[in-house]
Amino acid sequence: MRRLCQRSTTLDVVWLLYSVAFLAPSSVSPISVTTPAELHASRGDSVTLSCTFTSTSRPTSKMTVDWSYRPQSGGPPQTFFHFSSRSFPPLEGQFMGRIRWQGSPARGEASISLINATLKDNGTYTCSVRNPPDVHGSPNSHTVLTVTPKAPSVRFSDVAVLLGFILLPSAIITLILIGRMLCPKKQRNQSKGYRSPIEVIEGEEYGIHPPVGKAKKNSCCDLYLMDSEDEDGYCDLKKGPPLDEGYAESQC
Repeated sequence: MRRLCQRSTTLDVVWLLYSVAFLAPSSVSPISVTTPAELHASRGDSVTLSCTFTSTSRPTSKMTVDWSYRPQSGGPPQTFFHFSSRSFPPLEGQFMGRIRWQGSPARGEASISLINATLKDNGTYTCSVRNPPDVHGSPNSHTVLTVTPKAPSVRFSDVAVLLGFILLPSAIITLILIGRMLCPKKQRNQSKGYRSPIEVIEGEEYGIHPPVGKAKKNSCCDLYLMDSEDEDGYCDLKKGPPLDEGYAESQC
């Protein structure tokens, strides 16, 4: 009888150990947190620090989310954001007024956004999620943020000044060329323009001079486009042909 009691006690102990070994882990499941390895942004941009998690337990009021930051120069991480039923943004420090909660625990989202990124924000950001009883696994994930200066943009005023320096001289040259094309060129006619002093027209040898028509008045375009040879001829026409000295004496 005593042996039966001892055997029964031994079986109870074995069964208890079996229950602890195989049934206890089922109540504590792992949690997995995922973030992008690297993020790049320009100074002044708004950056979304993405963080997602998977858990076998439904998120409750006990679930917490923490975001910490470690500068690029090194040093211990500093927690700057906390979520527990509601968000607690930073009230001081370099992130004050620049953090917005973008998460949704029911969908496994624990993301935040960083507004007006600066060069001082370069560093490593860590997202930590706790959802009891899921506390094992990989509750942390890291993201390296790199903020670079924004490329200089060309302002409209600079473009307008540049176009003015290029287009204004071109417009002036074009107008000059158009003016030269529209002004009629003086037709060169050596026979009508002037004659040699030794040429004698019929009637002049008897002292009879043909009537001279009214000289055409030169326009501004004619004077402007006149060559040096034309200028000499024009002066000769103004002066008139020289008189023959011998002919003048015979008239007397």
